[in-house]
Amino acid sequence: MARVASLLHYPIKGCAGTAACESALTAAGLAHDRSFMIVDADGVFRSQRRDPRLAQIRPEVDGDLDLLTLRAPGMDALPVEVRTEGPRNAVDLFGVPYAGIDQGERAAEWLTALLAAPSRLVRVPPDHDRVTGGETPGTAGYADSSALLMTSVASLDLLHARLVELGGEPVPMNRFRPNIVVDGWDEPHTEDRARQVAIGDALLGYAKLAVRCAVTTVDQETGVRVGPEPLRTLAGYRRAEGGGVTFGAKFAVLRPGKLSVGDEVLVERWAQAEP
Repeated sequence: MARVASLLHYPIKGCAGTAACESALTAAGLAHDRSFMIVDADGVFRSQRRDPRLAQIRPEVDGDLDLLTLRAPGMDALPVEVRTEGPRNAVDLFGVPYAGIDQGERAAEWLTALLAAPSRLVRVPPDHDRVTGGETPGTAGYADSSALLMTSVASLDLLHARLVELGGEPVPMNRFRPNIVVDGWDEPHTEDRARQVAIGDALLGYAKLAVRCAVTTVDQETGVRVGPEPLRTLAGYRRAEGGGVTFGAKFAVLRPGKLSVGDEVLVERWAQAEP
């Protein structure tokens, strides 16, 4: 029987994740997931692709997102009273314009000092209206694409076996920054074939495979790029059409609800078999 092994949300896009025993699931994903984003002086989002040290920023959410505390090695903790109203700043996410509510000068100064480059913190506005694509459309906050990223223990076990065969070392699941980790599937990459998934009282719809980038080569504890693994090994057996390297699958939320570690993962519809 497949069950939820881990639930993780990432309050600030690109920063460290937080594990949860249970979480509300909204139409935009796990509660508080990618509700905030760090942008540069031009409003373009910052990512570990360019700023790997983002991994060392460990946000803590208090209550119903009234207070966000920023922590990082070598920095004093900074409590930020979350602003949900105010002027909208223009922000850029993969070339697509959105809006963000600026979270003030203290947060901007803290992030600028840590990253050694002008930076500001913005929050998704209450009227954020974003449509995500893929096989099942949905919505999301500042996530790269769909609301949820699902991976499985079996998929990571296969990657570890391949890495060891090539003389390498295993990598932790946090390199892939999933929201839901499933244990109990016998076959690696079963998540790729699931098209409609029930967990708890929620229902998920498959959107697309997760194409991986250089973020997977960043040590999530130190914020240092230590590549080329796991991308090099994945490229040997996980090439998708168009040349992308995949690991995990993206899902939209068809029915919100509550998810808990230990919930059964029931696939209600599978992809049609290849001819």
